[in-house]
Amino acid sequence: MNERERLMGAIEDSADVVSPAGKFRIYLGSVAGVGKTCAMLDEGWRRAQRGADIVIGFVEAHGRPKTIELIKDLEIVPRRTITHRGTAFEEMDVDAVIARHPEVALIDELAHTNVPEASRHAKRWEDVIEILDSGIAVISTLNVQHIESIADAVEAITDVKVRERVPDWVVRRADQIELIDSSPEQLRRRMLHGNIYPEEKVHSALQGFFKTQNLVALREFALRFVADETEEDLLAYLRDRTVGHVWETTERVLAMVTGESTDDAVVHRAARIASRLKATLEVALVAEGERTGRRAARLDDLNRIATDVGATTTEVVADDVATSIVDLATRHQVTQLVLSAASPKGRLGGLRKDSRLTRLLALAAQHGIDVHLIAPPRGIDDGS
Repeated sequence: MNERERLMGAIEDSADVVSPAGKFRIYLGSVAGVGKTCAMLDEGWRRAQRGADIVIGFVEAHGRPKTIELIKDLEIVPRRTITHRGTAFEEMDVDAVIARHPEVALIDELAHTNVPEASRHAKRWEDVIEILDSGIAVISTLNVQHIESIADAVEAITDVKVRERVPDWVVRRADQIELIDSSPEQLRRRMLHGNIYPEEKVHSALQGFFKTQNLVALREFALRFVADETEEDLLAYLRDRTVGHVWETTERVLAMVTGESTDDAVVHRAARIASRLKATLEVALVAEGERTGRRAARLDDLNRIATDVGATTTEVVADDVATSIVDLATRHQVTQLVLSAASPKGRLGGLRKDSRLTRLLALAAQHGIDVHLIAPPRGIDDGS
């Protein structure tokens, strides 16, 4: 066995095997001109150099010399020419791409609207789904304003109508989403140098969609979207690996309520803590045994309060409250646990050496979870 074979064998035997590139990859940017198409072409060319069968399904160079240069010697599937209202348009030939059946197709501008009769689908993202379903991997590009859940907010900020939209489920279907980032100042410089739009459009673009405040907002949307995707991937990874402790990649707050009179204050305080930390908030509604009578009604009230402060709720029915709460917090990668500083006659038994509260504090400490004990408001008995 040579050294390369030995090294490859060691990698395959490791716990974290390097997996092949995803079947559907999206280069996401805040706005036109950040370099998404160049990144896509560069990735395609690198894969072709390694022996992969790569074709260009559709690339829109917009006359940019650098983009045209990056096409290099990549194979281009011929486009369809469609005449619509007296004007000739070129569109991707979906059937030709599928018939060619490469390993990977490079398809630019996922949000594009097809010219009527150019395809059986109205939108390019629908073409891409068909190509993916035929067994061909796709690398594509997208600007963040075209994501359905973000488009309305972009319209409100920029006062520009977003007509082309891609459903969130299509974007989230991607195996990999890579952010192509650029600062607002750099984008405006590129615009001035004629690297994004033709000279006759530069002034209006800089005074309109490419205003600094718009670019800042769009960049924030893109960063947050990718961060949310990364957060979901991280949580899935931790759940799959059953990691027994909390990774403090970001703050997450969990409030524990049990139907006591002090619980409103616990939820409100937890909401303030989460707001200051810019963290998510979850409320655990704890019921020992079946939810019956007054306590069930009280927990329903607390569920409404949690919803009012923007929290998600989880109902926990358990005899061993301390273990169940810490298990929930660990699974959800909670960093801050908020609960009432119960008196000796409260349901957690106060801070006696043998109480459930003392045991909960110890368990939380073992898993790296900070605990906030909230004092009851004056005049309220925290017992039950």
